[in-house]
Amino acid sequence: MAGSRSGWKALVAAALAVVAVTAVASAQNQATAPVVATPAVVAPAATAVPPVPAVAAPAAAAGLAPALPSPDVTPVAAPAKIATPVAEAAAPEPDGPPPPPLKRPRFASAILQATDKITAETLRFEAKVGESVRYKGLIVTLRACETTAADDDTTDSMANLEILSQPQGVTGAAALPAHSVFKGWTFASSPSLHPLEHPLYDLWLISCRTSAPVGVAPKA
Repeated sequence: MAGSRSGWKALVAAALAVVAVTAVASAQNQATAPVVATPAVVAPAATAVPPVPAVAAPAAAAGLAPALPSPDVTPVAAPAKIATPVAEAAAPEPDGPPPPPLKRPRFASAILQATDKITAETLRFEAKVGESVRYKGLIVTLRACETTAADDDTTDSMANLEILSQPQGVTGAAALPAHSVFKGWTFASSPSLHPLEHPLYDLWLISCRTSAPVGVAPKA
């Protein structure tokens, strides 16, 4: 029995020696191993916020506290006033029927002007109402000469003419037949409105006895 116990003690002592050697070797390895530095995580620096400048409140006018504008309220402009047309006063109605238009004044004679297209000769002459006047190959008869009335919008002269074309014959020979080339009204302000159409002569109205004639044409 004594031999068994001494054997166990020797085994335990050997085991403890092995454990001690192992612990020493581990400690030496840890002491000689390089130390890896772990980088430290640095928190970012806080951004400095500039201070908000204080807004000075406007001074109160006449002792009243200033009205502070609301950021959520938008001022609305007052609508423009619409002009209302003013009704014109109605013209008074005449008591009776309207007066008749004024009559156009009539004159006893007219001043006419004729031109020979071949020779370019021009003659201004007077023709009386109801009488016939010859100008070369034309026989002109004035039926009426009028001017516009005072209540007309324009001022004009107009003449009612009858014009025959009859070439002048040789003395002692039979007269050649005449034929009508114009009949109606002609206007001093617009000779082309109703003109005389003749291959040899032009003739138009100047006025109703408003100027002395340059020459007097012989009667037919």
